Amino acid sequence: MATTYDSYPTTTDTRGWFRKSEDWLDARGKGAWIAAMVLGFIFFWPVGLALLAYMIWSKRMFSSKSRSCRRSPSFQMSRSTGNSAFDAYKSDTLRRLEEEQENFEAFLERLREAKDKSEFDAFMEERAKRSTEDRTSEA
Repeated sequence: MATTYDSYPTTTDTRGWFRKSEDWLDARGKGAWIAAMVLGFIFFWPVGLALLAYMIWSKRMFSSKSRSCRRSPSFQMSRSTGNSAFDAYKSDTLRRLEEEQENFEAFLERLREAKDKSEFDAFMEERAKRSTEDRTSEA
C-alpha cells in the first residue's frame, strides 16, 4: 500500500497579520505609515485615528529612522568582512572620504567667511558713502 504525503508548503511564520503589516510598513519608511494613516482617515476615521495614536505611542511619528534601521552606519562600516584585502581597502577609502569631507567643510567655512566679509565691507562702504553725502548736503 502506497502512502501519499501532501506536498503543500508549510509556513513557519507564526507572526500575526498585525506584526506582518507593521514590518511591511517599516520596510517602506515613515511615508508608508503616513499614507496608511491618511487612507485610514479617508475610508474610516477610527482606523486613521488608531494608526495616528499607534505611531505616536511607538515613536514612529517623531523618530528619524524606523525600527528596522536602528543600527548605526558607523557600526555597520566597522565590521570586518573576513577579507583582509577588502577590509584594508574599505578602511583606507573611508579614511580618505572623511578627510575629503573635512577639507570640503573647511572650504565651505572659508567661503562663508569670505562672503560675509565682502557683504560687511560693502555695508560699511555704503554707510560711509551715505555719511559723507549727509555731511556735504548739510553744508
